[in-house]
Amino acid sequence: MRGRSVALWLLLALHTVLSRMEVRWCTTSDPEQQKCSDMSKAFQEAGIQPSLLCVQGISADHCVQLITAQEADAITLDGGAIYEAGKEYGLKPVVGEVYDQEVGTSYYAVAVVRRNFNVTINTLKGVKSCHTGINRTVGWNVPVGYLVESGRLSVMGCDVLKAVSDYFGGSCVPGAGETSYSESLCRLCRGDSSGEGVCDKSPLERYYDYSGAFRCLAEEAGDVAFVKHSTVLENTDGKTLPSWGQTLLSKDFELLCRDGSRADVTEWRRCHLARVPAHAVVVRADTDGGLIFRLLNEGQRLFTHEASSFQMFSSEAYGQKNLLFKDSTTELVPIATQTYEAWLGREYLHAMKGLLCDPNRMPHYLRWCVLSTPEIQKCGDMAVAFSRQRLKPEIQCVSAQSSQHCMEQIQAGNIDAVTLRGEDVYTSGKVYGLVPAAGELYAEEDRSSSYFVVAVVKRDSSYAFTLDELRGKRSCHAGFGSPAGWDVPVGALIQRGFIRPEHCDILTGHNPEPWAAELKWQEYELLCPNGARAEVNQFEACNLAQIPSHAVMVRPETNIFTVFGLLDKAQDLFGDDHNTNGFKMFDSSKYHGQDLLFKDATIRAVPVGEKTTYLDWLGPDYVAALEGMLSQQCSGTAAAQPPGPLLPLLLPLAAGLLRSAL
Repeated sequence: MRGRSVALWLLLALHTVLSRMEVRWCTTSDPEQQKCSDMSKAFQEAGIQPSLLCVQGISADHCVQLITAQEADAITLDGGAIYEAGKEYGLKPVVGEVYDQEVGTSYYAVAVVRRNFNVTINTLKGVKSCHTGINRTVGWNVPVGYLVESGRLSVMGCDVLKAVSDYFGGSCVPGAGETSYSESLCRLCRGDSSGEGVCDKSPLERYYDYSGAFRCLAEEAGDVAFVKHSTVLENTDGKTLPSWGQTLLSKDFELLCRDGSRADVTEWRRCHLARVPAHAVVVRADTDGGLIFRLLNEGQRLFTHEASSFQMFSSEAYGQKNLLFKDSTTELVPIATQTYEAWLGREYLHAMKGLLCDPNRMPHYLRWCVLSTPEIQKCGDMAVAFSRQRLKPEIQCVSAQSSQHCMEQIQAGNIDAVTLRGEDVYTSGKVYGLVPAAGELYAEEDRSSSYFVVAVVKRDSSYAFTLDELRGKRSCHAGFGSPAGWDVPVGALIQRGFIRPEHCDILTGHNPEPWAAELKWQEYELLCPNGARAEVNQFEACNLAQIPSHAVMVRPETNIFTVFGLLDKAQDLFGDDHNTNGFKMFDSSKYHGQDLLFKDATIRAVPVGEKTTYLDWLGPDYVAALEGMLSQQCSGTAAAQPPGPLLPLLLPLAAGLLRSAL
C-alpha cells in the first residue's frame, strides 16, 4: 500500500509541475499561427500537459533567435535550418518526423537521368538541369552543396548562383527568377499551360517541386533532375494521374552514383547524393527533450485519426502546406542522440559545407605567404594579374622567414595561405592545426594528386638482392631531406628495422641530357617491400610510398571552397603555359627560380575533396614512413660505409609521366 501511495504522490506531483509549465511554439506565418492556436486548444481540452502556447515570429531564422533568447521554446526545422541552429546557436533536435516506414526518419536525394543519355556525376558540366526549387533541400541544397564540396563545381567569391549558372548548360530552378542569373537558371522553365508563372516557386510553374522537376527531365527539357528517391517510382508505370506521365516507365531512367557509376532507380539506398534527415523539433540545450516528446506523443495519439477534431499532420484546413509539421508525417519519434551532427549525418553535413559561403563574411584579401625575393616578385605579378581579371578575393603577398614561420603566422591569423610539400604539410597540420584547401596535379591521367617513391636497380641476375638486403649496397638519393630521395626511403628502412641509428646518426619521369640518351627502361627493375622485384612500369603496385602532391594550407576556419574557387578560375586564365594573358601560374623561369608559389610541374590546382585533414591528404603509408624518419629526431654526419657492388636508386615517379615515356 505504501508503495502505491508513493507512486500516486509522484504522479500528482508531476501533474502539478507540468500544469504550471508551458511550451511556447514558434510559428512563422498567420496560417501557421492559426493552426498552432487550434492545436493548443485541442490539447487543452484533452487535458494534455504542459500547456501549449503559440509565439509568432517572422521567419524560421527569427524563431531560432527567439528560442535562443528564451522568448520561445520550440520549432520544427528542415535539415539546413537544423544545421545553422545547432552550429550557430547551440540548439538541439529532440523529436523527429517519420514519413515512410521503409526509410524511417530520413529520405534520399538522388540525381536522375534518362537511361539513353550518356552522362555520369563526373560529367555533368554543360548538361541541362532540373531542380525542385531554389534553396529546396534535395533539389538545390544537396546537389549543389555536394558538387561544390566534392570539387566538381568551383565557386569564386561565394557566388553560388553564378557558379551554378556557369556550370550547367541551362536550368529550371523555380524561384530563381528574381536573381541576377535568371536567364540561365530559369531558361528551361515553362510556367503553366498559358505561359503564366514562369520560374515561380509555386504550382504555376509546371516544373516546380518533385514531380515537376522529374517532368522537366521526362519531357527532355533537361538532362538531369535532382529529386527525392521515391519521385520516379511515384510518377511512372501508370501511377501518374496527369497526362504527361501516363506512358512513362521507370526502367527508362537511372540514378547517378557518387562513385561515377549508374544504377536502377530502385537502388537509391546505395546510389544517392546524400541521405537527407527528416524535419525535427529543436529546442535550447537546457530544455528537456523528453518533456517535448511526451507532449507531442499525447497529441499524436489523439489527433492523427481521420475522425479527430484536430489534425496534427494536415494543413488543408488552413489553405497551406506543411504547417507546424510536414503533411507527409506519419509519426513523431524521440531522438536518442540529441546533437545536430548526429541527426544530420555525414553525407548531409558534407553537402552543407559546400553551400555555407556568405559573401558578406568573405575577406577582401587572401594573404599569401612568400619566402624569397623571386617568390615575392612572382606573387606580386600574380596579384596584379588576378586583380585585372576581377578575381576574388584579391591576393596580398606577405613575406616570411621560413615555411615554419608561415605556419606560425597563418595560425596567428596574420597570413591566410601557403603552398607546402609533404613533410611541411605534416608539420603544419600536426603542430599548427592547418588544413588543406587545394592540391596540385602533375599528370592528367592520374587524379590522385600524388607520385610514387620507388627503389630502382639494374636488371642483373648476378646481383639478385631484395629490398631487405640493401645493407652494404651503394645508394643514390635525390638529395638530403628530399621527400622521395631521403625522407621516405630512409624512414621506411628505419621503420622496418634495417637501419638502427646509434646516437641519432642516421647518415651512419624521359631525360634529355646526353648521359641518359642510351639508357633503356628495360635495363632496370624496382625493389618491392615484399621482397620481390617488378618492372619499372609497375610502380603503382611496387613502391615504398605514395607521396602526396604539394598542398595549399590554411586555417581550419578559412572557407576552403573560396580558396579553390579562386585558384580554379585563375588557372582557366593563367594555368596554361601557352596562355596569352601575361602571367603563368605554374612557371617560374621568368623569375630565375624554381617551384615558386606552386611546383612548376603542376598542370592544375585540384580540390581536396574528402581529404580535409593533413592526415587524409598525406595518406597512412607516407605518414608512417615520415614518422619513422622523424622519430629519430636526428641530424649530423655519419662515418662513410664501405662501397657495395650495386647502386639502388631512390627517386620519385609521377604516375602518368612514366607511362608517357614508355
